[in-house]
Amino acid sequence: MDIRITVDGRALKADIPPNQTLSDFLRAHGCWSVKHGCETGECGNCTVIVDGRAVYSCLMLAVQADGKSVETFESVQKRSEFAPIQEILMDFGDMDCGYCIPGMMMAMKALIDRIPEPTEEEVLDQLAGTVCHCVRSVKPASALLEAVQKMRGNW
Repeated sequence: MDIRITVDGRALKADIPPNQTLSDFLRAHGCWSVKHGCETGECGNCTVIVDGRAVYSCLMLAVQADGKSVETFESVQKRSEFAPIQEILMDFGDMDCGYCIPGMMMAMKALIDRIPEPTEEEVLDQLAGTVCHCVRSVKPASALLEAVQKMRGNW
């Protein structure tokens, strides 16, 4: 099947098998931040943003993204406005491996794009589908709320 997808601002055209997942498609095109995790939509490590909505790319077929815009951590990590979130996550003392950071960043970006000043409940709800096996989601949620305040100049 021929598809056209815009990935991180780059127009891609590809001939793919109809059963290829979006995560496999993205990784095949150099988006290594899209992690393989559970492959069942339970861990959130493959989270990307498709047309403004956070999705688990392991559950979405690449053909479903035909004609859509996809954002991955590769583009977000370069943008200075999200530096406070990235810094907080990377410096977060109890996070050992960092495997979940790209998925958390994408989930948080989707939330902040929709709700610029989320509440703790909204952050926890957004992160509910992103599992950090090192510390779970409660501690990162507190750190992320601090990062959102820092982004908004309320630090």
